[in-house]
Amino acid sequence: MQKRDDLDLEHFRNLLLQERERLLRELEGVSGETEVLAEAAENAEDRVDAATLDTENTIDQTQIERIRRELKDVEDALKKIEEGSYGICEKTGKLIPVERLEAYPSARTVVGV
Repeated sequence: MQKRDDLDLEHFRNLLLQERERLLRELEGVSGETEVLAEAAENAEDRVDAATLDTENTIDQTQIERIRRELKDVEDALKKIEEGSYGICEKTGKLIPVERLEAYPSARTVVGV
């Protein structure tokens, strides 16, 4: 297995931990919003209001799924740091450029793959 020795892994671990915290806060906020919307939709007397609330709830559910996927990517990247495979493209085996990792620390592949 190829291993990166050109990266400050502690730096990237810190970036990933910060991103994980941000995503967890975002997930908590959206999840709370979803609960409020669901309850409001159940209690809505007007069908249009209920439909609007249901639509907003669906949008929030989509956001929750996106956040969960991003959290999984962050967790996977942290695991790769521990295993020694961080910064290596999952599809090509090439090194992911440092600039890409700085911009997107949980990147799984090189650009264009």
